[in-house]
Amino acid sequence: MSWWKPRSIRGQLIFGLILLEGLLVLVFATLLVREQASEIHERARLRLESEAGLLALQSQDSLSAGRGDYLQAILRTMRTNPTIREAMVTGPDSRVIASSDPTLKGKDVLTPFEKQQVPPVTGSMIFRASGGAAREAVAPVRVAGKLVGYAWVYEDSALEEQQIYSLVQWTIIFALSGAIGTAFIASFLARSITRPLNTLHIATQKLIRDPETKEGFPLAVTSANEAADLTRAFNLMVTSIEEQRAGLNDTLALLDSMLENAPIGFAFFDRKFRYVRVNQFLADMDQMPIAWHLGRTIEELLPPAASGILRESVQNVFDTGTPARDLEMTAFFPAGSDHQRSWLVNVYPVKTSVQSVRWVGAIIVETTERKRSEEALRKTEKLAAAGRLAASIAHEINNPLEATTNLLYLLRQETSLGPQARSYADSAQYELSRVAEMTQQTLRFYRQSTLPVVANLGELLDSVVTLFHGRLHARRIELIRNIAPETDLYCFAGEMRQLFANLVGNALDASNEGGRLFLDVRRSRFAGDGSMGVRIFVADNGCGMTAETRRRIFEPFFTTKDDTGTGLGLWVSDEIIHKHNGNVRVRSRFREQSAPEGKSSGTIFMIFFPEDGIGPAPQSQRAALVQQA
Repeated sequence: MSWWKPRSIRGQLIFGLILLEGLLVLVFATLLVREQASEIHERARLRLESEAGLLALQSQDSLSAGRGDYLQAILRTMRTNPTIREAMVTGPDSRVIASSDPTLKGKDVLTPFEKQQVPPVTGSMIFRASGGAAREAVAPVRVAGKLVGYAWVYEDSALEEQQIYSLVQWTIIFALSGAIGTAFIASFLARSITRPLNTLHIATQKLIRDPETKEGFPLAVTSANEAADLTRAFNLMVTSIEEQRAGLNDTLALLDSMLENAPIGFAFFDRKFRYVRVNQFLADMDQMPIAWHLGRTIEELLPPAASGILRESVQNVFDTGTPARDLEMTAFFPAGSDHQRSWLVNVYPVKTSVQSVRWVGAIIVETTERKRSEEALRKTEKLAAAGRLAASIAHEINNPLEATTNLLYLLRQETSLGPQARSYADSAQYELSRVAEMTQQTLRFYRQSTLPVVANLGELLDSVVTLFHGRLHARRIELIRNIAPETDLYCFAGEMRQLFANLVGNALDASNEGGRLFLDVRRSRFAGDGSMGVRIFVADNGCGMTAETRRRIFEPFFTTKDDTGTGLGLWVSDEIIHKHNGNVRVRSRFREQSAPEGKSSGTIFMIFFPEDGIGPAPQSQRAALVQQA
C-alpha cells in the first residue's frame, strides 16, 4: 500500500479533508501572497522613486550653493536607509560627483545599459539593470534650468523579500493549524463508522483462527445505519457457512485422504482459475509450499507456455462438463530458468449436483525425466549409428586407398617422370597418407578392445586430436600441447580415447574462434598421498561455466548445448575416471556476454590416474611400466 493511500476509513477521511483544505488554502494563499507581494513591490517602487526625486532636489540645492561636502553627508545618511543599497550623483559625463562610497568619486561606474537610460530622462525613472534582480532609480539634477547631473538610488530588496517571506510563513502556519483541526474533527466523526467495522474485523479474525467457534455469535447490532445492515449480513453469512460445512465434512475427509496418499499430483480449480486444493506431491513437484498455491491463479504459478494450455482445458471443462485427457505441457519452470520440464495432465469436472460443475480437478504427472531419457536414447542411437557408419566407411575406404598407394608408388618408380611430375606424385602420396591415418584413427576409435592393455596416454590423446584437426583448423584455434613420452597406463584404451574425445570436444564447443586449446600429459604425484601416476590437463580460454553449471556437469542428461547435446558425455567420462581409480578437478571462470573482451575466462579439467590405473598389469605387460618408473 502506498504511503499516500491510507488503509483505514479514519485515515481516508482525514486524508481527504486535509487534501481539500490544503487545496483551498493553497488557492487562497496564492492569491493573497500574489496581491500582498504586488502591493509590497508597488510601495517599494514609489519609495524608491521618491528617494530619487528627493536626492535630486537636495543635490540641486547643494550644487547651486557649492556645498559638495553637504551633498556627501546627505548620501551617507541615505545609505543608512535599509531599503537603499547605494546612492550617488553623477555628472552629465557619467563621472561620480558624490557617492555614499567616497572611493568612487570621479570615476565612471555606470554600465552601458545605465548610460542608455540617461538621455531620455526628464523626471524620475525606475528600471532594472540588465541581468539584475534589484531596481534602481535615476532623476535629473538641474541648476538654473541647466542639466548638471543625475541622482542615482540603488534599491536593497532584502527588506522587501523579508516581508514576502514573513507573509508566506504566516500562511503556512495558518494552513498547518487548519490541517490539525481538520484531522481532529475527522477523527471524531470516523469513530462512529470504524467502531462497528472493528467489531466485524475481530469476529472475522475469530472465524479465521477457529472456523467452528460460536463464541460471540451472532454479533450484536448496536447502530441504526448501514453498519447495522452489514452486521446482519455477516451473521447470515456465518450461519450459512455453518450449514454448508456440515455437508462438506464427509466429502472433504475422502478428498483429503486421496490427496495426501496419492503418488501423483492433484489440483482443483474454481471458475476464476484459482487453486482451491492441492496435495503435497504436487507442491513438492512445483517446489512450492501448499499455502503458496491456494488462492493463486494458474498464470501466477505456471509459465505462459503451460498456463495457457491448462487454463483453456479448465475453461472447456467448466463449459461442457467433458473431461480432457492426456494433455502434454512443456515449459521452462521455474520461470526464467533454463530447466525445461514436461507434464502429462488429465482434467475432469467435480460436480456438486447433476448439472453444476463446482470445481475442475487436474491429475498431473511429470514426464520430464522420461522424455529426457527417450530423447537421450534417440540421440545415443543416432550417435552409435553414425559411429558404425563412419567405421564402415573408413573400412571400405581402406581398399581403394591401398590400391591408390600402390599405384602412386609404381608411378614414382617411372624414370620418364620429370622433377615437377615427381614432386606432384610425392605431394599426392603425402596427402593420401593423411587420409589413411584418419581412417585408421576412425577405426581404432570405434573398434575398442574389451580387455585392458598398457597404453600410452599421450598417443591416445594425439589420436583424438587428429579426429578434431578439421575443427581446429576451421575455427583457427591454436593447439598448445606438452605431452611427455613416459605416460603408459594399464587401462581400457577405447574408454580413455572416449574420455579424451569428450573433454576435447567440449573445450572446442566452449572456445571462440581464434581461441586456444591446452593439452598437457605428464607423470606426477597425487597431492593426497604422494603416490605416482599420470596427470592430464585439458584447458581452454572459452566462455567458462557458471557455478550452477559446474555443480551439475557430471549429472546424467544435464546439458547446456540445447538440441546438440545429450547430457551424457561428462557423465560417462566421470564413470570412466572412477573406473580407473582416477581423480578429477574442474576449475572455470565464467564471462558474461556483456563483459569486456579483455576479461579472462575458460575451463581447466585436471585428471590424475594412479600408476596402476585399472589395476596391476599382467606380467607380460609390466615391462613398459617398470621401465618408465
